[in-house]
Amino acid sequence: MVIDDTHFELRLAETADDLHQAQALRYDVFVRELGGDGDMVDHAAGREADRFDPFFDHLMLMDRTRQANQCVGVYRLMREDQAAAAGQFYCDDEYDLSVLKNGPLKLLELGRSCVHADYRGGTAMLHLWNGLAAYVEDHGIDLMFGVASFHGTDASAFAGPLSLLHHRYLAPEDIRVRAREDHFQRMDLIAEADLDRVAATRAMPALIKGYIKMGGFVGEGAYIDHPFNTTDICLLTDVKRVSQKQLGLYAKGARR
Repeated sequence: MVIDDTHFELRLAETADDLHQAQALRYDVFVRELGGDGDMVDHAAGREADRFDPFFDHLMLMDRTRQANQCVGVYRLMREDQAAAAGQFYCDDEYDLSVLKNGPLKLLELGRSCVHADYRGGTAMLHLWNGLAAYVEDHGIDLMFGVASFHGTDASAFAGPLSLLHHRYLAPEDIRVRAREDHFQRMDLIAEADLDRVAATRAMPALIKGYIKMGGFVGEGAYIDHPFNTTDICLLTDVKRVSQKQLGLYAKGARR
C-alpha cells in the first residue's frame, strides 16, 4: 500500500524510527499547537505518545523533500485483534462501545489523525484517506470509529456544531455508542429550530465535516478530555452506508 506522487510516499510505519517521526508530528500538532498533554508525552524529545502506540498500525504520509521530520501526516489504525492484544480500544476509556463489540460488524478504530500545518488545504489529507480506503478493503472492515476533537473544554463554545451533530447526525441505535458518565457532556445545547445551520457547519472542524459528508454519524454525548484540552465526539462510519460518490473520491488512487 504505497502511493508515490512526485515527493509523497504513503506507507505503514515499520521501524522504531518511523514511529518516532509520527510521534514528533503529533507533538507539533497536539501539544505545541493545541496545548495537549498526557502521562507519556515526552517533552524533552518532542514526542506525543501513549501506551497504545505499540498496538496500532501507523499510516504515515512522508514528504521525501523535507530536511526536517519527513512525516507530514499520520493516522492510527487499530483492528479488533490489535485491541484484544492491547486489552481494549483507545475509545473504551471515553465511550461505552458495548453495542459495537457485541455486534456483527468488523471494526476499525481510527485516531491521532493530523497533518502538518504547512500541508493543510492541499492534497495531504486526501492521500491519507486514500490509504485508509485501501486498508479498509484489505482487512474487510465494516465500520470505522474513533474520537475527533474540538479544541478546548468549554462545550458552550461549540454549542452550535455540537447541537447540529446531535440533531442531524446521531448514529442509529444499532451502532450508537455513549460517552462515559464521568465526563459526559450533552450535545443538544441548542434546540434544532433555533440553530443557525450555516454558522454551525462553518464552526465544525474540517475532519469532522469530512466524515459527515461521507455519511458518518456521531455517538451520544461528548467527552470532556481535560488533560488533552479537548471536547471529544465519537465519529462512526458504516462502510456500507458511505456515500458512493464520496467513497469513490477517497478510494480513487488508493492502489496506484
